[in-house]
Amino acid sequence: MKRIAVISVHGCPVIQAGLKDAGGMNVYVLETARALSERGIQVDIFTRHHDPLDPMIVHLSPGARAIHLPAGPTSTDKSGAYDLLPEFIKQVSGYAAAWGLEYDLVVSHYWLSGLVGIELSAQWNVPHTTSFHTLAAVKQQALPGEPEHPARHESEIKIARTADQVIVWTDHECRMLVDTYGTEPERIAIVPPGVDGDRFAPSCKADARAELGLNGEKVLLYVGRLERLKGIDTLFEVLTQLEHSDGIRLYIAGGSRGTPAMRRLLCLAQDLGIRHKIKFLGSVPHDRLKTYYAAADICVLPSYYESFGFAALEAAACGKPVVASRVGGLTTVVIDGSTGFLVNWRCPGLFVERLDLLLNNETLSDEMGGAARLHAQTLTWEATADRLIHAYSRLVSWTAGRESDSLVALQPTP
Repeated sequence: MKRIAVISVHGCPVIQAGLKDAGGMNVYVLETARALSERGIQVDIFTRHHDPLDPMIVHLSPGARAIHLPAGPTSTDKSGAYDLLPEFIKQVSGYAAAWGLEYDLVVSHYWLSGLVGIELSAQWNVPHTTSFHTLAAVKQQALPGEPEHPARHESEIKIARTADQVIVWTDHECRMLVDTYGTEPERIAIVPPGVDGDRFAPSCKADARAELGLNGEKVLLYVGRLERLKGIDTLFEVLTQLEHSDGIRLYIAGGSRGTPAMRRLLCLAQDLGIRHKIKFLGSVPHDRLKTYYAAADICVLPSYYESFGFAALEAAACGKPVVASRVGGLTTVVIDGSTGFLVNWRCPGLFVERLDLLLNNETLSDEMGGAARLHAQTLTWEATADRLIHAYSRLVSWTAGRESDSLVALQPTP
């Protein structure tokens, strides 16, 4: 296996995580591409042109690049990308033909890209492996009534049942695909993501707090998008109930100023009387995040659902305990009672209890932070890349063998 085509229609790897429609998937696409290229695989990531200032090609590492292709207005967001898929498929196919590129495998991310992967796999006669990152059925269970594209659920079923391989991150996601989407278990490979343990590592808390101008306050940190599924409303309710809450500050890293999501949360904080306790940071560059992790006492993720929880893993790598909802992939990242606490989602009282315990017991907090760092060191991008190569290679070899058998069967009998 020499070259793979990665399809990430809306998840461009050079977009800063935390902005609208950009999060853990963008980080995953970028980091796996770099790690795979370091192992000798050429990685071309095809994504839709989203900014007129972006060049067509961005080199991510010596063997990996992002290729921005035009398909509709650059201002079109994820919700409008479905109607642009035929044009995007045409652009990817045309680019590959113009440059004489041949791929051993098509790798897709998210349901929009999965539909593209199905078509390109058929055109190029190569296998297709996909990752969903989030599933519509799970999101609807977690937050009923949340608006979703009408074509998404049926599209996910189609992709789940036709892709040659589905890469999932956790046992929970595997079970959901088998039980809800009808995916055959033998076509699923569980490969957890990783974290850059050099970038996200323990550092001096006092220096970080001095840099941010903190003066003895206890700091809770939330990192992620500002959508309702992330449970920030619950976190605000928790903040109103914490013991000694006047000395506690909540830092929120993610989102864009002036957006409807940001305005809604600002109004909610004002209504609850806690606006002065919250600092909205907006989207923070990935390299800058480590300063906020270092300065924080606890990372809090009250999500209604998370397919994995990259912020929890980054915080753990920085030696911070995490208090998170007992949902999805967070149950893999956070070891309850050891590296932090898992709490039944939408239970503010339980979050309050666990946060008060850690905020008032520095010894316990430090012990959990140390255990979190050790756990994070078992989840690296290098390990993820090795497992992906193993899964990809088995798929490519199996499909090649299947085609050889078919050719033999077509030969006339001597």
